[in-house]
Amino acid sequence: MARAASPPQIAVIGGGIAGLTAAYHLARSGRCQVTLYEAAGELGGLAAGFRGRPTWDWPLEKFYHHLFTNDRAILDLVAELGIRHRVTVHRPTTAMHYRGRNYPFDSPLRVLRFPHLPLVDKLRMGLVLAYLRYHPRPPWRRFDRVEAHEWLERWMGPRAYRTLWQPMLEGKFGPHYREVNLAWFWARIYKRTPRLAYFQGGFQTFIDTLAQATRQRGVAIHTETPVTSIRPLADRGFRLRIRDQEERRYHKVLSTVSPEWMQRLAPDLPEPYLARLRSLRSMGAVVLTVALDRPLLPDGAYWVNVPKAEGLPFLALVEHTHMIDPAHYGGDHLLYLGDYLDPDHRYFQLSTQELLDEFLPALARFNPAFRQDWVTGAWLHRARYAQPVPVPGYLARIPELRTPLPGLYYASMSQVYPWDRGTNYAVEMGQRVARAMLEEMERCRMAPR
Repeated sequence: MARAASPPQIAVIGGGIAGLTAAYHLARSGRCQVTLYEAAGELGGLAAGFRGRPTWDWPLEKFYHHLFTNDRAILDLVAELGIRHRVTVHRPTTAMHYRGRNYPFDSPLRVLRFPHLPLVDKLRMGLVLAYLRYHPRPPWRRFDRVEAHEWLERWMGPRAYRTLWQPMLEGKFGPHYREVNLAWFWARIYKRTPRLAYFQGGFQTFIDTLAQATRQRGVAIHTETPVTSIRPLADRGFRLRIRDQEERRYHKVLSTVSPEWMQRLAPDLPEPYLARLRSLRSMGAVVLTVALDRPLLPDGAYWVNVPKAEGLPFLALVEHTHMIDPAHYGGDHLLYLGDYLDPDHRYFQLSTQELLDEFLPALARFNPAFRQDWVTGAWLHRARYAQPVPVPGYLARIPELRTPLPGLYYASMSQVYPWDRGTNYAVEMGQRVARAMLEEMERCRMAPR
């Protein structure tokens, strides 16, 4: 009697949200054996949390996170995992810092109340935003080759655009803001909701639950285990080098690392595919989390966009504990001070104390009563791959999930376009690449021998 063939062995490289989601869905099919490798000591990627003090009941994300209430991919997965009751919905205030003051900027009425633009400019701007948000046929594909800067200045008018929207693009993309395409801007306007969602216990609740469910389906998860090369085998399949020491063979491999690291891992990829990886540009993130003994923002704002023209040393100020009760963090009032920067920016070299010295004087601009002795703690986190730069023609640059090497797949935040990177789209990407891998396995199974 012939022995049943053993299931295909699949390796997933990267334990962020996309890698974990893909591993979960692959294993849930019951048609393969999955092993996941993560170089860091914890899972979750940019959504991973940390406990700054023993008094914190909840971990806090290293890089500020929340969900929008229309983030269907992650919310559906949360329901499948049985933790929908751990999601809470909030209506915090988002503001624009302009000429030394915060102006609420999270509803059409609040935008109309902004005092530094004539009514005609605000109405014109509102018509443009309504066109982008409520267009019956989402036009993003034809926006792919259009520069957002030029289009928005023409149709909103120079005054409205330069006052409110150019500073946001500059803050997000720095010197690259003129290169960002309109499809990305459309997605931001189309997708955002004023109501935000968060997990009881932080995003670590979702990560831990997803990891546990993935393990329960038979996935072997290895942290602190970097994969250093992926080499194709002559008889199909791949040889992975682990920690530059041992080697293991797999029938199929999914990599979820940055485009730059993918080039190093898989140099045998054909040149056209490597050229696409090289063409993908991205920015890093530097986030300083600061604990205060009292609130900073007297107006109760949660998120403050900080235009570069204001001369402040960071892009965003997020008072996390204006949305989430500070009691979960031992009474600490927690601020995120963050910026997106080119990976060679000097902030990537500064220590926590040096960055504190750079950032703290600016807090008096938001509250004149602020004194540095309010600060009771600080934690610095950095990631050199955090924000893709979607230039005109970006759609043609995106690498296929199925690489030209049969059985090797690639999925990263640079491929969620036109959407902005985030946990919802990481889940969606993980599901999409898992479906592609399972469909290929089914085709191979059904093919005549």
